[in-house]
Amino acid sequence: MSTINRTTRRTVRISRAAAACAALAVGASAVIGTAPAKATPATAATACTAARLSVGTTLEVKIGQMFMVGTPATGASSTLLNQMATYHVGNVFLSGRSYGGVGQVAQVTSAIRARATAANTQSIRPFIATDQEGGNVQVLQGAGFSTIPTALSQGSNPNLYAASQGWAQQLKSAGVNMNLAPVADTVPASLGRNNPPIGYWYREYGYTPSLVSVRSNAFSWGMRTMGVASTAKHFPGLGLVRANTDNTANVHDTQTATTGTYSSYLDPFRLAASQGTPFMMMSSAIYDRIDPLRPAVFSPGIIQNVLRGQIGFGGVVISDDLGVAAAVTPWSYGYRAYYAVNAGVQMLLTVTPNAVPAMYQAVLEHARTDASFRNKVNVAALHIYRAKQAYGLLPPTC
Repeated sequence: MSTINRTTRRTVRISRAAAACAALAVGASAVIGTAPAKATPATAATACTAARLSVGTTLEVKIGQMFMVGTPATGASSTLLNQMATYHVGNVFLSGRSYGGVGQVAQVTSAIRARATAANTQSIRPFIATDQEGGNVQVLQGAGFSTIPTALSQGSNPNLYAASQGWAQQLKSAGVNMNLAPVADTVPASLGRNNPPIGYWYREYGYTPSLVSVRSNAFSWGMRTMGVASTAKHFPGLGLVRANTDNTANVHDTQTATTGTYSSYLDPFRLAASQGTPFMMMSSAIYDRIDPLRPAVFSPGIIQNVLRGQIGFGGVVISDDLGVAAAVTPWSYGYRAYYAVNAGVQMLLTVTPNAVPAMYQAVLEHARTDASFRNKVNVAALHIYRAKQAYGLLPPTC
């Protein structure tokens, strides 16, 4: 088959998936980051915008905004709260499991937001995220939270968009404004539960890229129209690997590619990008047919050439966990942060706050001494500020 025919068929496939997704998400706007939350009113002359903030924040604050740091969902740790002051940490991830319901989580998120002061973060409010996929991956449970089915079960729900809106409203009630979901990875039926990170837990929305495209984006739109930022993960896909990057180092994908049969596994991410998903999470596996030399999260080729160039993603690139995941343990904390930012990652996720001091200092030192690297920090901050502006998280004036 000629390259032109392959491209034409892929375009038709994406167009059909987009149309199906639009049908599921009736009334959803195609504007990136659409949310009902509104910023505090201010005059046109003084209103804070991402562009204005990007030239009005210090390098230290910009770097702090590039971090998302973990804390137990049952209570904000003193370490995390102190780091919001010391390192200007701008975003938080609720980890583990909470069974105390919406009320308990609301107390945790309130304590976190209280630290987003002028002195700590220049009054830029945080994205507070969690993993609320469903099935075995649902951090927040208890009174006020539905028991969310697995993604595989969600994939057969024709009312998934509406269901996702309900789950998003529960997150908003608890003060959570970002979900590290949906999974956009495709696990083929022939592999199924033999795929440890996704298939074993039924985290995929289906066994074909076309179905995963439609259903993952229905979930995403349901979240976003209720004011919860969504995150498509794990680019360029974990559906074909045979080990889990959380507990195994040197995990390889030998099939995913930008051309040929397995290029269709990129389609769910391509549709997510075209639909304006605000965040895209990078995989920490190694992709032999795209960049065999380094994990995707450290690969300029995968992030800049494929995700930004071929896929056309214009939002914030976030890492998978760089704190305790086995896939990145061959590198020190500092090098994990440096390699990721240098490759094009804009938000560094670490589930442990213990990694923050070394990571922050590495990014700061390179930004102070390397103009090219400093430009990447500035671009990252602008992307993050744009996302925060869309979700009403900037201060009223700046």
